[in-house]
Amino acid sequence: MIKITNKLGLSSLVFAMSTMLVGCVQGDVQSKSTQVTQTQDENSDRQQSVSPFAMGVVHAINVGGNEYHDLSGIVYSADKIISGETRTLNEAIKGTQNPTLFQSYRQGELEFSLPVEDGTFALTFLFAEPNESAQIGQRVFDVLVNDQVVIPDLDILPARDVKPLSALTRSVSNIQSEDGKLNIKLQAKVGEPVLNGVIVRKSVQDTRNWSLIFQDEFNQDGKPDPSKWSYNIWPAGQVNDEDQAYTDRLKNARVENGNLIIEAHKEEYGNAQYTSARLLTKGKADFLYGKVEMRIKVPAGQGTWPAAWMMPTDFFKYATTCSPGGERQGDAKCDAWPNSGEIDILEHVGYDMNRVHGTVHTKSYYWVNFEQRKGSIEAEAVSENFRLYSLEWTPEYIFISYDDIPYFYYHNEGEGWEAWPFDHPYHIILNLAIGGGWGGAGGPTDDSIFPVRMEVDYVRIYQLADDN
Repeated sequence: MIKITNKLGLSSLVFAMSTMLVGCVQGDVQSKSTQVTQTQDENSDRQQSVSPFAMGVVHAINVGGNEYHDLSGIVYSADKIISGETRTLNEAIKGTQNPTLFQSYRQGELEFSLPVEDGTFALTFLFAEPNESAQIGQRVFDVLVNDQVVIPDLDILPARDVKPLSALTRSVSNIQSEDGKLNIKLQAKVGEPVLNGVIVRKSVQDTRNWSLIFQDEFNQDGKPDPSKWSYNIWPAGQVNDEDQAYTDRLKNARVENGNLIIEAHKEEYGNAQYTSARLLTKGKADFLYGKVEMRIKVPAGQGTWPAAWMMPTDFFKYATTCSPGGERQGDAKCDAWPNSGEIDILEHVGYDMNRVHGTVHTKSYYWVNFEQRKGSIEAEAVSENFRLYSLEWTPEYIFISYDDIPYFYYHNEGEGWEAWPFDHPYHIILNLAIGGGWGGAGGPTDDSIFPVRMEVDYVRIYQLADDN
């Protein structure tokens, strides 16, 4: 049981944390004309019958291919409007639950228009490097929408773990249309662009009945609320070759002016040259299924690696080579990770500013076997403004959003815990790492940026209310 008090000081409520099943029923899809895959009006008519991830989709095209229904409920039309050389891959595409969608593609400098109502849109582009012997730098191109570059200098290979034949999903937000169309262009810099699919979506209000079961609005200055948050106090190198030591000092973690501040400093501390903090709700707000919303501002600067994510409360739930007795995440001798799962709602690295990532880790699908399931979105001014990062998690699926734009989806295919370890309680982790395997991938940490801070306006957890 969790006691909840909202930010406006209304009465406290108590909610039992119970498993809820979100039903997803795919609606009928009208036949498409040659020019239009799915109009905004048609989409609005069926919003209540499609899966939550598919809500708001006004166009979806299987580039170079036939009509395709994916696991998220999105229906991709056959490609009848895009010109360019059509090709087909026979090899299996890794890193996706919809490999058929990536089998066809068009190659060359593509240019096409999609009809839309005037308004603001998000677009998702699907890519896979088709050349098994490709090298970094051999295929680089820009993606433009309405003559504005929205994805600059895209090289699919390094963007997808230096792995050809692996699916890359990249979204862009805040695209304006004032003339009834979106003009899309792939412009070569080196080699030829490729495109496997495109999705266009407009924001749709979620009218489902969510109940708040946990929140921290960070209204009380000082130490983070000990009834909601604990600390990992770790030396440098504990996980991911990170360079910071994690402490519980006010210097590194405090509530100030309505926000949680996680602040990293350049200083000698034990075996470390940097300090920071890692907070978690383990044992205080563990939950199974629901929605998480966190409003966060991340730091800028090379070497920073902020994250808002989730780990299983029973870290050893699906471990086969170790048992409880330590919390050393990622120990090569212990397969508790990735076996028991991980969900990353927000990751950002300072050498690659304004690109946000959402990911799941499982035994079947993680970076070691090049089968990582993840998505990314071109964000805006994430170190200057608070942005909303959210997760929806049910027994059937997980999807991750940025500013209410869904950009990553993962489906439970019913193949056991190896692919879906997300059937037991998890908790939230907030941390700011320095350096490490990903944070340091862009080069040495820029020591001139310190101190740097990750700021959190609020953390909220919801579950669907029982309508009966």
